[in-house]
Amino acid sequence: MHALLTIAAASSEPAKGAPLGDVIWGTAAATAATALVIWVAMAHRAGRISWLQRVGDFSGRVSGLPPWTALPGAITGASLIVAGFGFYWDVAKHIDTGRDPGPFGTAAHYPILVGLFGITVGGFTAIVLGTGKGVPTSVRIAEEWRAPLGGILIFLCGAFALSGFPLDDVWHTLFGQDVTLWGPTHVLMIGGASLSALGVWVLLVEGRRALGWTDREERALPLWLRLRTVGIVGGFLVGLSTLQGEFDYGVPQFQLVFQPILIVIAAGVGLVAARLRLGRFGALQAVASFLVVRGLFTLVIGPVFGMSTLHMPLYIAEAILVELAALVIPREKPLTFGVVSGVLIGTVGLAAEWGWSHVWMPLPWPSSMLPEAALLGLAAAVAAGVVGGFLGRALISGDVPLQHGPRWLLPAAAVVILFCIAFPLPMSSGSGATATVALTTAQGGPHRTADATIKISPPSAANNREWLTMTAWQGGGLQVDRLKKIGPSTWRTTQPVPVYGKWKSMLRMENGRGIRAVPVYLPEDPAIPAKGVPATAHFTRPFVRDKKILQREAVGGSTWLATPAYLVLLAIAAVWLVSLGWGLRRLERTAGEPVRGDVSDRPAGTSVPGKVQTA
Repeated sequence: MHALLTIAAASSEPAKGAPLGDVIWGTAAATAATALVIWVAMAHRAGRISWLQRVGDFSGRVSGLPPWTALPGAITGASLIVAGFGFYWDVAKHIDTGRDPGPFGTAAHYPILVGLFGITVGGFTAIVLGTGKGVPTSVRIAEEWRAPLGGILIFLCGAFALSGFPLDDVWHTLFGQDVTLWGPTHVLMIGGASLSALGVWVLLVEGRRALGWTDREERALPLWLRLRTVGIVGGFLVGLSTLQGEFDYGVPQFQLVFQPILIVIAAGVGLVAARLRLGRFGALQAVASFLVVRGLFTLVIGPVFGMSTLHMPLYIAEAILVELAALVIPREKPLTFGVVSGVLIGTVGLAAEWGWSHVWMPLPWPSSMLPEAALLGLAAAVAAGVVGGFLGRALISGDVPLQHGPRWLLPAAAVVILFCIAFPLPMSSGSGATATVALTTAQGGPHRTADATIKISPPSAANNREWLTMTAWQGGGLQVDRLKKIGPSTWRTTQPVPVYGKWKSMLRMENGRGIRAVPVYLPEDPAIPAKGVPATAHFTRPFVRDKKILQREAVGGSTWLATPAYLVLLAIAAVWLVSLGWGLRRLERTAGEPVRGDVSDRPAGTSVPGKVQTA
C-alpha cells in the first residue's frame, strides 16, 4: 500500500492526490506508530513489560470491569469522540473553504487520523490483554491466548476505517476529488468508525457476563459507571446518523427523500436496541446522549470556530414511541417489539421529524415528497426495527428466554433497507430547462454581492420541487437561500449572493430524480483545470446535472479501472459486515454458557494483584 501511494502521488495535482512529500512523511509516521504498537503487544505477551497490565488493572478497578474490557473500552470511546468531532469539523471546512492541498493540509484531518488510529489501538489492546480461558465468547488466538469478541470487532472496524484514509487519496489520484460524504472511501471510513461503537457495546456485554452481573446488579452501580453504557449507545446513534451529514448542513447531492429514510433507519436500529439493552427509558437515554454529543459538536464547530452550522434530527418523538411500545410488549419478544416500534417510528415519528424539519433544518421537507417518503420511510423503519430487535436480542441474550423468529426475517429486513436506499439513488439532469437571471449589485468592489431575480423556463420545470435554492459555498462560508416566489415561474433571492473570489454560487433545484443546477458564478480553477463562469448582469443558462458543478474536481475514469476499484471496496465492506454478523451471532449463541475460573489472561512474568474470578 505504501508503494502504491508513492507511485500514485508522484504525478498528483493539487485537485487530486496528496503531494509526494505528504506521502513520504505520512508513510513514515504510520510505519513508526504501527511498529511501536506491535512491539508493545509482543513485549506484553512475552512478559517483558508489565505496565500495560497495570494500566488495565487500574482501569478495571475504577470501572468494576475486567481489564480487557475497561481499558480498551475507554480508549475506543474517547477515540470515537475525537474522530467524530474531526469528521464534522472536516465536513464544515470543505463546505466553507473547499478542497485541501493534501490529506495533511487541514487541521481537521488530524483528529480523524488520531481517532481512527485510537479505535484500532483500542480493539488491538483488548486482543493483546486477552480474556483467559473462562470466557465463552472469547476467540482462541494461540494455546494460552484468547481474545475478547468485542475487541476483535473493534479492531476490524477501526482497521477498515483507517485503511480508508490512504485508499481515499489513491481514489482521488485516480478519479479526482469527490466532494461528497457518500464517496466510496468516505463511506468506508465513516461506516467503520461508526460501527466500532457496536464493538464496544459487545465488549461491555462480555465483561458483564464474565463478572456474572445481573440486570439488578448492573443497575445498582454508581450513576457515572452506568453512564458508560449510555454513552456508547448514544455514540452508536451518532454513528448511525453520520451519513445524514450533507442534509444536516443543507448541501445534499442526493434526493431529499433520503433524509427521512436515513433518520428512521437510525432510529429503528439504534433506539430499539437501546431500549432492549438498557431497559426502562433506554431509548430516551440514548437520545439524550446523542443530543449532548451532537449539540457540543454544533456549538464548537459553529459559534466557536465560526464555521457552518451543523443541524441534527431530534429523535425525541421516536424514543417516546419506542418507550410506549415497550410498555405493552415484553422484553422476551424483541422481534415483535422491533416491528411495532418500526411501525410507530415510520408513521408518527416520521411526522414529528417532518415538523422539526420546518423548525430548524436548512431544507424543510415539502409535501411534494409524499407519498414516496411515507412509503419508503415506513418500510425502512419497520425493517430497521427488525434489525434493532435482532441486535438487542444478541445483546441481552442469556438474561431471559427470548423470542426466535424465522430464518428469513433478518435477511429480508436487510434487503428492504437496501431497497429503500437504492431506489432513490438513480438521478438525472431532468428535462431540458433554462434559467434567466438578472443580477443587481448589492455591494460593489472586489467583494461583490448581488441580488438575483430568476425566471425558469418552461414553468413546469419547477413543479413538484423538493428544493429551489441559491447556494454559495467554499468562499469562506455557506449560504443556502430558499428563494421567494414573486410571480409565475419567477423567484427572487432573500439575501445578496457572493459573486467574487473563491465563492461557488449556483441555482440548485431538485424535483424527483432530477437534481440540477445553473452556475451563477464559478472561479477559474487551473488545477482541475476548469474555466470560470462570470456573474454578468443578465444571462440565460441551461440547467445541468448538479454533480457536474458541485464536483468539478471529479474526473471520472475508464471502466476497466473503476470496476476493480469498486469491487475492492465492496469486498472490504462485505468482509467487515460479515464479521459483525458473525460476532453478534457468536455473542448470542454463547449466552448462558458458564464462565469457568479465570477470566483475566496475564502473560508470564507479570504481577497478579488480583484476578477476576466468578463462581
